[in-house]
Amino acid sequence: MKLVYSDKKTGKTAQVDVPKDRENTLVGIEMGQVIDGSVAGLDGFKLQITGLSDSAGAPSRAEIEGTRKARPLIASGPGVRHPSKGFRARRSIRGRTISADTAQVNTVITEYGAKPIEELFKPKEKKAE
Repeated sequence: MKLVYSDKKTGKTAQVDVPKDRENTLVGIEMGQVIDGSVAGLDGFKLQITGLSDSAGAPSRAEIEGTRKARPLIASGPGVRHPSKGFRARRSIRGRTISADTAQVNTVITEYGAKPIEELFKPKEKKAE
């Protein structure tokens, strides 16, 4: 499972893989809740969950309860690209709760820890070939 965290102050985003042994601590948490960043190695940080997606790429929506997969008729928001006036479509989406099928968790930093923010968003070094 990947955890994507972003900083609204700087506009920067990074991602980290959640270790397999810590994934179970996230299962059952809903969108909008605040989690402890130590799950992903961000000690002292608080992260608010803003979105989810499963292994097939289906996004989650706040109005669908639980972890189930649904195909509602939707007009805008997550799961709809470039809506025009009067457009509605039936799309595959997930519920708002994290499950074992969740592949990515999107979060926003709400509380900062002791580690400086520049250290979190270091550019990755490219390998020399």
